[in-house]
Amino acid sequence: MNVPQQRKVVTEIPGPKSQEIIKRRSEAVSASLGMALPAVITNAGGGILVDIDGNQIIDMGAGIAVVNVGNSAPSVVKRVQDQVAAFTHTCFMIAPYEGYIEVCEKLNALTPGNFKKKSALFNSGAEALENAVKIARHYTKRQAVVVFEHGYHGRTNLTMAMTAKNMPYKEGFGPFTPEVYRMPMAYPFRHEGNIEHALEEVIHKIEKEIGAENVAAIVIEPIQGEGGFVVPPKGFLPGLVEFANKNGIVFVADEVQTGFARTGQWFACEDEGVVPDLITTAKGIAGGLPLAGVTGRAEIMDSVHAGGLGGTYGGSPIACAAALGAIATIEEEKLVDRANQLGSIMRSSLDEMKKKYPIIGDVRGRGAMQAIELVQAGSDEPNSTALTSIVKYCQQKGVLILSAGTYGNVIRLLPPLVMPDHLLKEALVILDEAVAQAQ
Repeated sequence: MNVPQQRKVVTEIPGPKSQEIIKRRSEAVSASLGMALPAVITNAGGGILVDIDGNQIIDMGAGIAVVNVGNSAPSVVKRVQDQVAAFTHTCFMIAPYEGYIEVCEKLNALTPGNFKKKSALFNSGAEALENAVKIARHYTKRQAVVVFEHGYHGRTNLTMAMTAKNMPYKEGFGPFTPEVYRMPMAYPFRHEGNIEHALEEVIHKIEKEIGAENVAAIVIEPIQGEGGFVVPPKGFLPGLVEFANKNGIVFVADEVQTGFARTGQWFACEDEGVVPDLITTAKGIAGGLPLAGVTGRAEIMDSVHAGGLGGTYGGSPIACAAALGAIATIEEEKLVDRANQLGSIMRSSLDEMKKKYPIIGDVRGRGAMQAIELVQAGSDEPNSTALTSIVKYCQQKGVLILSAGTYGNVIRLLPPLVMPDHLLKEALVILDEAVAQAQ
């Protein structure tokens, strides 16, 4: 790793140099873009971000589950450098290149399902979801799309309609694409008494309010990301798949945040043996470069007419080179196993915190995708004030953590899968201190 794997705080965070550049940001960059950490990063590797003031910050976000293989992973860097030197762009639909085909071959082999699969590549998770819906509608000749409470699928017009949370994702941006229907989500912490009825309720609503024969696709994250790392109870996802299969509905697994070893498997839907008809990927696919994919049953992927899918930059040769490097890194460094090891360390520590601090209402997640939900002590009332205090404390101590959740009260932990144990444990000690002071 090109960055020393140690936390180091040499100035306040943000430091004076970062503050100067953030002033320039406010003058030049639209105020509509948020900022979780007001520190300007100049270098990163392993589990560390280095800012312009020389602070070394433990990275518990991985660019929102993007740099699973770490920043500037050697295999990614080498392949990107070679590709840039060869050529930077032709547009795959104009003059094809082997890298795009190789990435599709890898996706077809790695994703669940023993049937013939094909793939198409795009730029972002939202694009992947948008295209998955297009494909499902074209294949089924139906229009309705079923999504779920607390779900997040992107910021394009269609994916805003699919996304549950209004602020900040949807406020003022409507009207949205029609024929998107939101179903109740099985959220164990908040609906403990209704879990056994959750699937029955969803099916009832689809049949009575939409008509199963009108549904093109059921789209769900196997573990909801922005919605707060909501892990559905066992049986919920397989039940949805069974219902979809019986009714000719395309089942789409949104693995944009959960994919590429993040949950301790290549894909989160593998936990219960769920085999989606289509699976969408992005984030962790290319080590930090913009790339996304839709992979699925060949007959579904081939149902769209020639020229019906595409985009100028989709499957960029540079991004494809990065993806092949990232996939090789996951395989060679056994990062699927590493995600489970990191998850075990995090879960043990978070469970101990829950015993000590009544503002932690729930600990949940899988593999290196763990979260705590903060509540008012003795209740399940969301506690966003505590979250703000915890995030700020960690930031000042040189630890970056991310927030999430429909109620703005979930802390999510997404360390790079190459983070060494000592850094992860140090970050968890600081998180413990942060929760203690937020009581």
